[in-house]
Amino acid sequence: MVEGSGAPAPVVGIVGGSRSDFPVLEKAVAVLAQLDVPCEFRVVSAHRTPDHLFRYAETAPGRGIRVIVAGAGGAAHLPGMLAAKTALPVIGVPIPTQHLGGLDSLLSIVQMPRGIPVATVAIGNAENAALLAASILALSDPALAERLAAFRAAQTDAVLADPSNAEPLPE
Repeated sequence: MVEGSGAPAPVVGIVGGSRSDFPVLEKAVAVLAQLDVPCEFRVVSAHRTPDHLFRYAETAPGRGIRVIVAGAGGAAHLPGMLAAKTALPVIGVPIPTQHLGGLDSLLSIVQMPRGIPVATVAIGNAENAALLAASILALSDPALAERLAAFRAAQTDAVLADPSNAEPLPE
């Protein structure tokens, strides 16, 4: 659920360095909605709005945010700068780029200095970022743990139901 009137307070913050990151990050919003995990979705630029970034990171815990998913492309400083300003878990999503396909984003996010960790998922894989955020939250939320287990079981069932996985007929 994305925040709004009457909606539960968000517990996951999803941020992109610019609105152009939203098509990738909307996939995280969709996964969290499927798992009934309230989230907020914002533009927070490390380079164009650094003071806003600092305020976002510093106020997130007090607003009920427990995990941040941050997508960034190119120099991709957003996840690392957020991690530098908050003790909340930060999950970086490297956004695919035109010239290097997102490898620049991946290397920028994954190469954090000791002491400032950022969990990093595959290039463009906001779905896994959302699932990792949900897994973190599920450690202290048994109902979410059950929803996450059901989600994973449904994935398994879908693979096993594929006709290519049918058991050979006995002779």
